Amino acid sequence: MASASAGTARAEAGKGSALEVFGAFLVLGLTSFGGPVAHLGYFRRAFVERRRWLDEAAYADIVALCQFLPGPASSQTGLMIGLSAAGYPGAAAAWLGFTTPSAIAMTLFALAAPGLTRALGGGWLHGLRLAAVAVVAQAVLAMSRSLTPDPPRATLAVAAALAALWAPSQLTQLAVIAVGLLVGLAAFRTQTGAERPPLPVFVKPPVAIAALAVFAVLLIGLPLAARVSGDHGLDVFARFYRVGSLVFGGGHVVLPLLQAEVVPSGWISQGAFLTGYGAAQAVPGPLFTFSAYLGAAMAPAPNGWAGAAICLIAIFLPSFLLIVGAAPFWNALRSRSWARGALAGANAAVVGLLAAALYTPVWTSAVASPTDVGLVLVAFLLLTSWRAPPWLVVSLSAVAAQAISA
Repeated sequence: MASASAGTARAEAGKGSALEVFGAFLVLGLTSFGGPVAHLGYFRRAFVERRRWLDEAAYADIVALCQFLPGPASSQTGLMIGLSAAGYPGAAAAWLGFTTPSAIAMTLFALAAPGLTRALGGGWLHGLRLAAVAVVAQAVLAMSRSLTPDPPRATLAVAAALAALWAPSQLTQLAVIAVGLLVGLAAFRTQTGAERPPLPVFVKPPVAIAALAVFAVLLIGLPLAARVSGDHGLDVFARFYRVGSLVFGGGHVVLPLLQAEVVPSGWISQGAFLTGYGAAQAVPGPLFTFSAYLGAAMAPAPNGWAGAAICLIAIFLPSFLLIVGAAPFWNALRSRSWARGALAGANAAVVGLLAAALYTPVWTSAVASPTDVGLVLVAFLLLTSWRAPPWLVVSLSAVAAQAISA
């Protein structure tokens, strides 16, 4: 079935093999700095303008579907491009090529950080945490402009932030997203868009239904199996799978959901969590490879390379299943005003969750002095006014904090 889908895609669009898909995405995985929005720009240049694997309308439709689904939008877009180019092997090749470089870099950083701290002191780590404050602040500003452009959605975002601050827990975060979906369903319905050509991805409905069934069974069954067995590795997999299944908006929105899973449980300290998040801004590729850092750095075994692999696979697995499951039905779903309204409500709610995370744990765990405030303001200025790339701002923050501490 997979080979038939791949053959159909190549015959209709003249696209490449899974090996060609892997090579194209490996280059992007090594060079695509700048976060999810920048990644979508890189993908468009690579696959619409240069290789012509997709036309503009098809690419826009793929991006729209991936923004509608929970999970990392840029990685899901890559999966869809690989799926349209070379079937299921192409989707796997796209994910491996785009994700592997940053996953390896983040795992190596987790393993090397303790030794570097002993050799250099902790100033540079503090700089990474301060850089994370500026990066998250920029994300909140950008997302609020695009996702809460009117008073009703802004009010929903503020209400979500207040709920997350007053009752910080995993349950609160899930409830906030659910309420956002319901409010959007009732209040934010939008007009249907113009008729568009069908999505250029060939997945048969029985395969899609099976993928959605597996997604639901794992979402419900993994936590139950972890509780019954008492196995820590299975518990880790279940928690990261849940985050990958429920994080609307992708990118920086993963921060509060992951923090709620791994810090209160004592698996990793707040400082180490923010250090890794700051470092994730300095590597190319998807921000969700922050999960590899967490898996490698967590105190209970499995950790190291095994822990990194477990967390990385768990957080991305829902994306594979949802992409395959949603592809055949997107043509009908995208024309429904209720679906667009529900997404608008969920997006407004996640802006509030990210705003709450900006205060705690990001600000409260990193900023402790007027000097820290000054470094955060400079980093924020570089990101927003001077349009400096995040990797450069992170590097400068680490160097500046190390110099001050010395």
